[in-house]
Amino acid sequence: MQNVVIIGSGCAGNTAAVYTARAGLKPLVIKGHEAGGQLSITTEVENFPGFPEGILGPDLVENIKKQAERFGATYLDGAVIEADLSKRPFRLNVEGEWIETRVLIVASGAKARWLDLPSEQQLIGHGVSSCATCDGFFYRDKQIMVVGGGDSAMEEANFLTRFGRNVALVHRRDSFRASKIMLDRVKANPKIELVLNSAVEEVFDVEKHIVTGVRLKNLVTGESTIREVDGLFVAIGHIPNTQVFKGQLDLDPDGYIVSHGGARTNIHGVFHAGDVQDRVYRQAITAAGAGCMAAIETERLLEAEGH
Repeated sequence: MQNVVIIGSGCAGNTAAVYTARAGLKPLVIKGHEAGGQLSITTEVENFPGFPEGILGPDLVENIKKQAERFGATYLDGAVIEADLSKRPFRLNVEGEWIETRVLIVASGAKARWLDLPSEQQLIGHGVSSCATCDGFFYRDKQIMVVGGGDSAMEEANFLTRFGRNVALVHRRDSFRASKIMLDRVKANPKIELVLNSAVEEVFDVEKHIVTGVRLKNLVTGESTIREVDGLFVAIGHIPNTQVFKGQLDLDPDGYIVSHGGARTNIHGVFHAGDVQDRVYRQAITAAGAGCMAAIETERLLEAEGH
């Protein structure tokens, strides 16, 4: 029987572990499929407070993990494949092993949707990114490409014009699902070029380990062209890691946990933290703050119950 189990070992989960461990609750952290979360595939992080020279993403999450372990948190490899939240204690199946817990913090994050091109996957963190706020600064006066057609893509393209010499926005169709106001802003921005009815076929240059360009295919004519690019931002959405909670936790149509105030979910004793609920900010610092909130809620609940 655990006092608290935390699902996820990114900024949110590890910060929740620091706080619950310092409260003497001996949290168990289940690392998940992507240990370290999205920061584990990020290179330089320059906007996390306290690191004036920046820090590598994997180093940041590892540092928070070590801090949690120093206070008594333990970590378990694996992912939750089944969950029974019908009554307390909650039961979790971690790849065949059942664990019981009085409180559950879901910090399982969300994974970016990618184009699933082998060249793209090999260059993630080396010129391919899914976060303009995180990485835009590195492309000052460079040629940038954004892929997507929704509000996120419009927002990223506009934001990146602060840094890039120019921004090409590539979309598979000639119509957008983005809201009119966001699309109008993009069309009014002289630094943004719309590249419609097109898809990225390949990202160059894997051998050089940096992005130097892409091969674009025109989906109407079938013609392929090479285009020089220094940074490729994929903005086609995120997938929250909430599949095992369907039918139990309140989820929105895209699968994000619906907050019931603070860090609370619809189930008493289950809290949320980080990108699994946050579809707006998605920053390391906001995830860490959410982990802190969930941990404080956990501590107060268990104290009220005499644990």
